[in-house]
Amino acid sequence: MNFKKILGEIFVAFIPNKMSRNRWRGLFRYGLIRVIKLWNKVKNDNSKPDYYLTCCAIAKNEGEYFIEWIEYHKNLGVEKFYIYDNESSDNTKEILAPYIKSGIVDYTYWAGLKQQLPAYNHCIEKHRLEAYWIAFIDLDEFIVPQKDKNIPDFLKRFESFAAIEINWLIYGSGGAKKREIGSVMERFKCHSVPTNVLNRHVKNIVNPRRIVSMVGSHEAVKLSGCTVDSHGKPIKKFFRNRQPQHDVIRINHYATKSYEEFSEKNARGRVASFKKRDASYFNTFDLNDIKE
Repeated sequence: MNFKKILGEIFVAFIPNKMSRNRWRGLFRYGLIRVIKLWNKVKNDNSKPDYYLTCCAIAKNEGEYFIEWIEYHKNLGVEKFYIYDNESSDNTKEILAPYIKSGIVDYTYWAGLKQQLPAYNHCIEKHRLEAYWIAFIDLDEFIVPQKDKNIPDFLKRFESFAAIEINWLIYGSGGAKKREIGSVMERFKCHSVPTNVLNRHVKNIVNPRRIVSMVGSHEAVKLSGCTVDSHGKPIKKFFRNRQPQHDVIRINHYATKSYEEFSEKNARGRVASFKKRDASYFNTFDLNDIKE
């Protein structure tokens, strides 16, 4: 961490509101001079984005899940996928090859530990003027509109905002010990009570021209405009202090799948943390209160 960033961390330590603190942390990490240059860049750019809705994800050895995840979101309006391959040793590149050839997937090999945030911010910088919206989600997360036929129809109501925070709905294993034949969404039908505290977590769909960067996997640093919830109301509280919303749109989060798949997921490590998951994680997220 350089001297300017250290000064920034000292400054933000005195900001009592966590959302404001995180925003300033993100601005200092980006660099205040760079922020000014970015503001001038986007303010003077009148080009039309190539894509209305895109999606960014970083994955490690999740090749078997890509086809379902891409086809599902493509059918709901995602036009381009920015995929960061975090040193996969499985068939990820082979699975993605037809999508890469067709231009639907922009593939980047991305090495290193704890690389989710660096990959996200690389995506924002590289594709800032190319996409109107970028959704930042994982391979075990599926965006599910509840009142619109697709995701772009939902987003059209939010075009004046910088970012939208969408809540999780946690899905459990349904008691499955072994991997079975079928897609993720077909196999796992049991989810948590909507009000469960874990469902307060959010993922973001951002307008990359209105944000600076991501300060974490759950929060964007605004350049202009405001971040809103799925009802279009400006965010006033940190996501952990708000009740989840699932009535307009939600993100189905298949955090565990079967115990066999969870064990494999744990063995390959995490893209966002050095700490591995353990049995307590499975027990916490294996929520099967309601069957669809």
